[in-house]
Amino acid sequence: MNRAEEPFSKTNLIARSALQLVVALRCEQVSPHELLDALEQQINLVDGAINALPTLCFKRARKHADALMQKPVSQRGLLCGLPVAIKDLNQVAGVIISMGSPIFKDRVAINSDYMVEQIEQQGGIIYAISNSPEFGAGGNTFNDVYGFTRNPKDLAMTVAGSSGGAAAALASGSAWLAQGSDNAGSLRSPAGYCGIVGMRPSIGRVANGPSATPYDSMAVNGPMARNVEDVALFLDAMSEEDSRDPFSLPKPKIGFLTTAQMRKRPLKVAFSPDLGITPVDPEIASICEQAAMKFKAMGAQVDFVSPDFTGVHSSYQTLRAHSFAMALGGLYKDNPSSFKAEIVENIERGLNLTAAEIAQAELTRGVLRARMGVFFEDYDLLLCPTSIVPPFPVEQRYVDSCNGVEFSTYIDWLAIVYAITLVSLPALSLPCGYTESGMPVGLQMICRHRGDADLLSYALSLQDQFGEE
Repeated sequence: MNRAEEPFSKTNLIARSALQLVVALRCEQVSPHELLDALEQQINLVDGAINALPTLCFKRARKHADALMQKPVSQRGLLCGLPVAIKDLNQVAGVIISMGSPIFKDRVAINSDYMVEQIEQQGGIIYAISNSPEFGAGGNTFNDVYGFTRNPKDLAMTVAGSSGGAAAALASGSAWLAQGSDNAGSLRSPAGYCGIVGMRPSIGRVANGPSATPYDSMAVNGPMARNVEDVALFLDAMSEEDSRDPFSLPKPKIGFLTTAQMRKRPLKVAFSPDLGITPVDPEIASICEQAAMKFKAMGAQVDFVSPDFTGVHSSYQTLRAHSFAMALGGLYKDNPSSFKAEIVENIERGLNLTAAEIAQAELTRGVLRARMGVFFEDYDLLLCPTSIVPPFPVEQRYVDSCNGVEFSTYIDWLAIVYAITLVSLPALSLPCGYTESGMPVGLQMICRHRGDADLLSYALSLQDQFGEE
């Protein structure tokens, strides 16, 4: 990690990258307390309108910063005192974690999640909890506990979901690093809508739990930041093998930041505006195609082709309903009137599934995964839009149609991201342009099995191209 060429200045800390600040923390040019003070001031300035971080825990953060500062710099972890925001689905000991549900609106977490423990072990200072829709369900961040989160680029528009508070905090300068989680694009979609970077890593790359369903392989935790290098830095801090998670992977010998900074370039790239499974707004398709063609200018072969995703809709939606029934079925039985309609739909469908339906969904998932394996024997990278439509009005619960195609469920419009969830591949949303109305557009970048490091390297190479414009 190299120091910035210019002398470090404490003016406008909010505009600094996470990587720059970690370097400054290690050199003791700035303290965690000064960073917390800067964030608190920024939150007071902007978050009243945005509502990205409804729960603040600065007292806890300063206590943790005090303890960290008692250690030698060499023992302060990869983040060395950098503040981090955590999503309101993950337990942080001593902090109210509501999960966006009235059932838990006053519940204080007793213990922290494994991932939170890991972040704190690496010197991350948790200062805020980011807003999420109820139990993380839905592509728009709102709930009956804290209300709507609004897009910093246009307060009338949504940030998508479910990691919408995390993305909005990054876009508004209220965070340098924010953790998100992802099932149906819950991390990628908000990144695209807010013009930041969000990565869904491989299953097991970030330890998950404790959980009543430890073998559920749909949702993962991942890093979000304002640029690719900061995402790689955060993934390094989040990654560590944990025997309590049955999918947990060993930490790589070479760090993700180091690999990303090698700026490896793909040789053969596939681009599809729709993955063959969904309508897409023409403006979004055009912007993402232009971004994909930058790889051609970099010397790569770019083909307009997609893997075969036949069967993805029924398989994903069946397994999603099964997951909801397992995770929330008991709570729903005890509190039937305390869930929003979309979640009720998922839970009840899950409770009524037959063994034959679940078996068919799993078999289809296996076929799709095999097809992806064959596809990535020929291609280094698959590109497509992160979202099929630009940000929509915040009061609109979800997208019900696109290009004249009517959707039957509240998550049909998220097929372009949930298809990648189903086949368990690492994916990243990179800002790639703006609509005519000035709203950000994200390019979804997908890599082969456990290709997290290559994905970050490819993404940084492409990010450099945008920086040169």
